[in-house]
Amino acid sequence: MKKEWVLTQEAFERLLDWLDADRDRAGRKYETVRLRLIKIFTCRGCTEAEDLADETINRVTARVEEVAQNYSGDPALYFYGVAQKVHLEYLRKYQKKQADVAVDSATLNAAPISLDSDIEPEYECLERCLDHLPSDNRKLVVEYYQLERQAKIVHRKRLATELGIAVNALRIRAHRIRLLLQRCVLDCLEQQPAN
Repeated sequence: MKKEWVLTQEAFERLLDWLDADRDRAGRKYETVRLRLIKIFTCRGCTEAEDLADETINRVTARVEEVAQNYSGDPALYFYGVAQKVHLEYLRKYQKKQADVAVDSATLNAAPISLDSDIEPEYECLERCLDHLPSDNRKLVVEYYQLERQAKIVHRKRLATELGIAVNALRIRAHRIRLLLQRCVLDCLEQQPAN
C-alpha cells in the first residue's frame, strides 16, 4: 500500500523557490497556476475543480526537488501536465461512480428498500467520528462544508480570515480533517453487524 504524502511547510517553500527566487513573485505565480488549474478542471466539467487543483499542486510539490533539478522552462507547464494525469484519474473514478449509480438504480427499481435503514448507519458513524474530533477541528470541518456556490466561497474566505490563515491553508486543513473522518467512518461501518 502506498504511503500517503503529507504537505509540509518545507516542501511548500521548495515549491515557491522553484517558481521564482523572489518570494512575492513566487506567491503570485502560485496563485495564478492554482486559479488556472481550477479553470481547466471546471471547463472540463469536473465537479471538484478546487480539490483536483489542490491534488495537482500537492503532487508537484511532492516531487519538486527531483523535478526542479532537470526541468527547464516555465514551471506552470509542468503543473498542467500533472493536471492532465489527475483529470484522467478523475474521469476513471467518475465513470466508475456512474456505473455504480446505474447498477444501484437498477437495484432500487427491482427491489424497494428502506432508505432510512441504508443511510442511518453512515450518519451514526459520521456523528460518532465527529464527536471524536477535537472541538476546533469539528467546528472547522462543519463550517467549511456549509453553503453552496458563491456563498460557499465568501464563507470560506471569511473563515480563513477569522483563523488568520490563507484560503489555501484552510482548504488543506479541511481536506486533512475530511480524510480522517472518511477513514473513521469506513472503519466504523466495517464494524457494523451485517444485516
